[in-house]
Amino acid sequence: MSGLQAAGGTAITISWSRASKKHIGIAAAIALLGVLVDFGTKVAALAWLEPGNFIPLLGGLLILRLTRNSGAAFSMGESFTPVFTCFAIAALCVILCWLLPKVRHVGWAVTTGLLLAGISGNLFDRLFREPGPFRGEVIDFIQLPYFAIFNVADICITAAAVLVIWLSVIRQVSPGGASLRQDA
Repeated sequence: MSGLQAAGGTAITISWSRASKKHIGIAAAIALLGVLVDFGTKVAALAWLEPGNFIPLLGGLLILRLTRNSGAAFSMGESFTPVFTCFAIAALCVILCWLLPKVRHVGWAVTTGLLLAGISGNLFDRLFREPGPFRGEVIDFIQLPYFAIFNVADICITAAAVLVIWLSVIRQVSPGGASLRQDA
């Protein structure tokens, strides 16, 4: 991608090297798969589950319970849905335009794909579900005992957060594949 111009006519270029195309492909495939699974499971939840009722699975270890969440995690900030929507759009843009072009490591490609899937899945709900654009409620339906109700997009975001910690702190590798270790 090139040919974009910033204010004052300065060209903005995003470097997509051949080495990174493999990693971008991995991220894109994981993002697409995550979005499709998230969307499909939400469609199924809306078709098969009724608010107020629940289905215990695995001896109650997993509960299917349909809810609509206008807030963030744990239903916090329910009156800030438009803010969360704008934040998700900004995060998606940062990941696509800043992080993704830098990815040269398989672990970071997986992480980026999971982030894209999770953010996109919940953003879709906020933009296109009732009660309307930028106020849409996220469909949640998976519950663990004594924990919040969540969805596949939330699982993707949580897995990405764990991978960010693993790659940055434990493995000490940057998205570009360089070692972050002081002794390296």
